[in-house]
Amino acid sequence: MNPELLKMLGAINAKKEEARKLVLENKMDEAKTAKAELIELQNKFDIAKDLFDEQENTNQQVVANQVKHKTEDEGKKGLNAFVNILKSAVTKTTVNEDDLKVYNMMTEADPDAQGLSDGGLTVPKDIRTQVKELRRAADALEPLVNVEPVTTLSGSRNIEVNADEVPFDNVDEAAQFPEVDTPKFRNISYKVLKKGGILKVTRELLQDSAENILGYLRKWISKKARVTRNFLILAELEKSFGGDKVKELADFDDFKDVFNVQLDPSIALTSTVLTNQDGFNWLDKLKDSEGNYILQKDPTNATKKLLFGAYPVKVVSNKVLKSTIEGPVDAPTAYKLPFFMGDLKEAITIFDRETLSIEFSNEAGDLWGKDLTGVKVRERLDIKTVDEEAVIKGEVTVTPN
Repeated sequence: MNPELLKMLGAINAKKEEARKLVLENKMDEAKTAKAELIELQNKFDIAKDLFDEQENTNQQVVANQVKHKTEDEGKKGLNAFVNILKSAVTKTTVNEDDLKVYNMMTEADPDAQGLSDGGLTVPKDIRTQVKELRRAADALEPLVNVEPVTTLSGSRNIEVNADEVPFDNVDEAAQFPEVDTPKFRNISYKVLKKGGILKVTRELLQDSAENILGYLRKWISKKARVTRNFLILAELEKSFGGDKVKELADFDDFKDVFNVQLDPSIALTSTVLTNQDGFNWLDKLKDSEGNYILQKDPTNATKKLLFGAYPVKVVSNKVLKSTIEGPVDAPTAYKLPFFMGDLKEAITIFDRETLSIEFSNEAGDLWGKDLTGVKVRERLDIKTVDEEAVIKGEVTVTPN
């Protein structure tokens, strides 16, 4: 408490004690005077405390605003430092030492004379977060699978297999406990691989504002990252659940067989149907014997549809998930429409290093002659199937109209 308030509180307590003694000594007139003085002291204390509390709240708000502005300024300073280092790498000018102090450099190689390492520059966390948000839009498949952040370039996970539910045996009193089967595990190893590409940008862009440069990079990196993850996910799904494992589908009863029998009930509860535009168009027109469409609107999202009122249908572009063509390309005899049914989060895991790095050059290839700068972007991840029974791939064969 404020020292002045403590002093006033001490005076109040002393005056109370004085009034009590006067009452015990039967000095009522003096006791009344002491009580009046006590009331005056208490009123004075209450007013002073209100004023102190009001000032204290104001001071706390000022401090909070200062912290907020400092955090925002530091974030902006970090982004500006990133752009300044980018420009310095392109124009071969000296990097500002203050920028280097606030910027998180990669440590995979010794820095050169400019303070730039051969490994490039790590992208600030703010930009990485925005890239992650953008890459999960549109036809992104990443939200359907499990993503596990990792901090090492390689590792492994033990996955339990053949985990049938076997009950304990009955045990009589004082009898020997029987042995039970120990769990069996399958080791899943991952090794983070480097993925990347080169973006060619004009010198004019690098002379633009920091916001425009960062916005341009964010959109390009997120788009490439989304396409890369889509390709990896579909390739892993095809490798693990395609080929001779594919189930031929003819009508909605075949779909029911998948969810009722082929998928484990615990998997079916959280399952999704992944298909392309062709597959969705065929499924959306399918009716039962009573003429009712088997796809129903999702009551929680009017733009989505459910298969049998239970299983969400995820539709991606034909460019992302292609139908298989039978016969000549210019005169196909049939199309096979793809359907991945199951819990993709249980089936597939992306081991994401969550690191973005950037390098710059205007001297490689034909860049110098065209006044362009190459922006090389790298990220690291791996993808593995962890449950080979969590997804069933089906195909519907249709003939051209």
